[in-house]
Amino acid sequence: MTAVPSAGGTPAGPRGMEAGAAIEIAAGMALVDAYRAFGHRAAHLDPLGTPPPGDPALEPAFWGLGPEALERLPASVLRVHVQGATLADALPQLARAYGGTIAFEVEHLSSHDERAWLREMIESGRYRLHLGPAERRQLLDRLTAVEALERFLGRAFLGQKRFSIEGLDMLVPMLDRIVASAAANGARTVEIGMAHRGRLNVLVHVVGVPEKVILDTFEQREAGAAGTEGDLEGATSDVKYHQGAEGTVATPGGSVRVVVPSNPSHLEAVSPVVEGRTRAEQTDRSGPLARQDATAALAVLVHGDGGFAGQGVVAETFNLARLAGYTTGGTVHLLTDNQLAFTVEPRDERSTDYASDLAKGFDVPIVHVNADDPQACLDATALALAYRERFHGDVVVHLVGYRRHGHNEEDEPAYTQPQMYERIAAQPTVRARYAQQLTDDGVIEAGAGDRSLQAAEARLAAVREAGPGGGATGEGRAVMAEPSPGVPAFTGTGYGPAPETALPAATLHELGEALLSWPADLTVQPKLARQLQARREALAAGRISWAQAEALALASLVVEGSPVRLTGQDTVRGTFSQRHLVLTDPRSGRRYAPIQALPGARASFELHDSPLSEYACLGFEYGYAIAASEALVVWEAQYGDFVNGAEVIIDQFIVAGLAKWGVTSRLTLLLPHGYEGQGPEHSSARIERFLALGAEANLRVAVPSTPAQYFHLLRDQARRTTFRPLVAITPKSLLRLPAAASDLADLSGGGFRAVLDDPARMTPADRSAVRRLILCSGKLYYDLLRSSLRAASSQVALARVELLYPFPTPALHDLLAAYPSLEVVVWAQEEPRNLGARKFVLPKLRDIMPPGVPILDVSRPERSSPAEGSHLAHLTEEARIVAAAFAEPRVEGSGAGPRSLARQPVREPAGRRRAARP
Repeated sequence: MTAVPSAGGTPAGPRGMEAGAAIEIAAGMALVDAYRAFGHRAAHLDPLGTPPPGDPALEPAFWGLGPEALERLPASVLRVHVQGATLADALPQLARAYGGTIAFEVEHLSSHDERAWLREMIESGRYRLHLGPAERRQLLDRLTAVEALERFLGRAFLGQKRFSIEGLDMLVPMLDRIVASAAANGARTVEIGMAHRGRLNVLVHVVGVPEKVILDTFEQREAGAAGTEGDLEGATSDVKYHQGAEGTVATPGGSVRVVVPSNPSHLEAVSPVVEGRTRAEQTDRSGPLARQDATAALAVLVHGDGGFAGQGVVAETFNLARLAGYTTGGTVHLLTDNQLAFTVEPRDERSTDYASDLAKGFDVPIVHVNADDPQACLDATALALAYRERFHGDVVVHLVGYRRHGHNEEDEPAYTQPQMYERIAAQPTVRARYAQQLTDDGVIEAGAGDRSLQAAEARLAAVREAGPGGGATGEGRAVMAEPSPGVPAFTGTGYGPAPETALPAATLHELGEALLSWPADLTVQPKLARQLQARREALAAGRISWAQAEALALASLVVEGSPVRLTGQDTVRGTFSQRHLVLTDPRSGRRYAPIQALPGARASFELHDSPLSEYACLGFEYGYAIAASEALVVWEAQYGDFVNGAEVIIDQFIVAGLAKWGVTSRLTLLLPHGYEGQGPEHSSARIERFLALGAEANLRVAVPSTPAQYFHLLRDQARRTTFRPLVAITPKSLLRLPAAASDLADLSGGGFRAVLDDPARMTPADRSAVRRLILCSGKLYYDLLRSSLRAASSQVALARVELLYPFPTPALHDLLAAYPSLEVVVWAQEEPRNLGARKFVLPKLRDIMPPGVPILDVSRPERSSPAEGSHLAHLTEEARIVAAAFAEPRVEGSGAGPRSLARQPVREPAGRRRAARP
């Protein structure tokens, strides 16, 4: 930025305007632009009094403008929306508009319409609320209630963690305003995602959880500490400041449901979950095409300054905001800035000036506001809501406050920030400051504010004195987190009865034909057209491939009235070019999805490619599945091991949510898995991790090895009345393996089977001859089946364990009993010995083995990396595993436990090793 030289006596321009006047106008416009772009640097945003950094471009002299020039410049030519005839008149108002206790960053927006609208709103002040005396007293009452709850909890339960809201008290009135606005605009639900800071206060004062409920959680903890029954945290399996709640809030615009979902300590992890829940609330799934109404629900995300800048999931979630499959019509982000992340100061927690700067990269307007100016906070909220209503986009309100206590109430913040906390100790609360302001303005009597605070605390003391179960006060319109539909009570046992999943052959043929039909004026890419014709012929012949079985299962569900949502990376086509649920005309680019045009469909089928994100995308689908419990929500990883980018969602929500919060879903993960020489990153879906996480009937882990099994598994997952998340380990090379196809009769009869016996060992004579039973899962079965050793091993049976968790003990017990001459059982797997299902399976097999029958295992040797990078090494290792599974054992070790066969690692030929050396 370069300063403009001072205007002096200069010759006239070619159109009669003096050059000096033109320079003055240009300088005046530059000054106005500087206020619009950098006025926030002169704003007084810190309640603790840190002076603003300022910017030289905000000084008229920087542009060569003196007092006389300011008086000469007509405001009309500068296109400003403040009052005043000249720039001299307008400049103080621009300074107030852009640099008071509320400030703006909007000039980075790519949309001219949005920039122009925001400038007009900011400069004209049309967004500002004009509160009358009664409304100002109501606001003071709200702040009094917020402060009273924190003060009372701090004194009554000294040292107990509550993660106080103090220093950001205005969050509650701001949320009040958002809820009321949403109701007035037709919303049925407001979803609020937030971490632990201020959560208890929000549950009471925004959602409507009775104060008595919150007080009881503290009382029960004290009872537990004293050695008596009733420790709430043990009973609910999570701490009180992680629990969710929902309630119905009455507003002038009507009643609205307000939900604060349960969440873990992992900062910002709940953000995509709330977006998914909101999208589900906005979606009508009752017809073939899902219809979204963005006014039906509003997402509000309350962030912290450290988490907003530091957690990558924030950026991932912002990236979803404008994508067709994920948008919620605009999220209101409230960034609550303590100016401190635990003990870390801003200079050490981010590389940007503001905690909110990340949002600028996603074309999001930002409103900064001082948390100790209640009027400005409500004004900022009003502008954010108006923007969302008009442009249906995300908006950030950056609430700059402080944290009155330590990170929690057991912490001493003066150890690390002594000067800051000396200032905070001397800082009056926002309630006290506002009460004094109302007193000065004659709105309340002197001392009325303090008397109201004392009365509120006395009322809370009376509530506490009423004892457990009595004296419930407050609006009482809300309850703490309720169990999911389909989970009336968490017992940790049982999955309920299996539903009927088979379909008549005629129905399958009808669905198959509909899936292979498209309008006459749609041209299908010639190569794909041949593939689709091959599917039609295979269906007529009664042979079903994986992709066709999947399409038939999903199509049947929407026809029956079960909505389906399928998303993932390259999911529309399929990573392995197998799915092709959408046809694209190569001439016009027109897209057509036969599965969304099925005759008689009674539910929607949503299909979306996702961005290259796992954390936020899986969090979004989890949230959607929770809110749409009737829908089969399916998320597919491009390769199974890519799911490790979403471990927080898996560990904290999908796996543990049932035990912690009574929340579960029928969310289904499709994780392609199989050792095919593609290297460490494209082979393993890390089955071992999911098996280690399985407990208390919290999920299912399945490895279907045939299209029919996959068909029944999907339908089973959608139709269960008692549901759990499903991790489906899906194939890659088997998608086109002829031996892995299924007969149509396998779809029109039976159901998903947890264990598949050897189809070539079904007669009593064959079973009596079997001495060795090889158990495996997935693709390895086909490697064993097509080995020449199989034909020469009439005394060996091959069986597949298709359901790994819950472990199918009864089915395996029956399988073992069916082979009366067994001498040895072998568990075979492609994965290294320390990975895969081995560690999980062998102890469970040992418990059901016939007396005297040993368990052996075959696998790759223990490795830190799941697979080889060399294709030659892969082929050699696969051949060794197959041979070892059939071979007479060379047993290492002794004892009754499992023993491993041929565990030495495969080495590449010496020539290759030498050639690889530098």
